[in-house]
Order: sequence, then C-alpha cells, then structure tokens
Amino acid sequence: QVHLVESGGGLVQAGGSLRLSCAASGRTFSGYNMGWFRQAPGKERAFVAAISGSGSATYYADSVKGRFTISRDNAKNSVYLQMNSLKPEDTAHYYCAATRLWGNGLEYQSSWLDAWGQGTQVTVSS
Repeated sequence: QVHLVESGGGLVQAGGSLRLSCAASGRTFSGYNMGWFRQAPGKERAFVAAISGSGSATYYADSVKGRFTISRDNAKNSVYLQMNSLKPEDTAHYYCAATRLWGNGLEYQSSWLDAWGQGTQVTVSS
C-alpha cells in the first residue's frame, strides 16, 4: 500500500503559478498511476489530471488543459502538478490519489482505489 502527503499549496494572485507536490511512501511507486483531484467549497470532488506509472501517458480535465501539467519522478517517489495562469475558480482543496487502474473512468473518484492524501489548499485571489 502507498501513503500520500501533499504540499505546495498557498495563496496566489490570479494569473500566477503554483507547484503542488505529492510524496509517496512505499517501494512500488512506479506501479501506481497517480492523479490529482480538487474540491471547492460546496462542490463535489472533481478530477484534475492523471499520469501513468511510467509517466508516458497523461490525462487532463478540460478545465485545466493547457494551464496545468502533471509529472512524476519515480526515483523520488513523487508526483507534481504545475499550475499556471491560475484563476479564482481554481480555488480548492487539492488531493493526490493513487490507482492501479488506467483507461476509461479515471475522472471518477471510484477509480482511485488505492490511496488518497489529506490534501493541500490552493487559494487564488482576483
């Protein structure tokens, strides 16, 4: 099993950038596909991005495509979310998640069966 801890959240002005990190425990990190979700106040948790275990494939929600980039470093057991051109509507609690599944359905929380982190808050001011 893998344990996830997010960091890097904070307060940023609209148009700015932040880089979130997710550190994973365990010796089989590359065996997990990794993803980011976010939850804004009063809204359901929503898919943001996913990356395959090798890092060769990525998948993004339409709302962040072209602005956010997911990446991973398997040697460091870490996955990252580079967020550029941030908007006030990006304000949310961001969660890292792990799954051994890949393919259709990654945008659903139910596909992420293996681990969730506690999240990190991102606030974008206008």
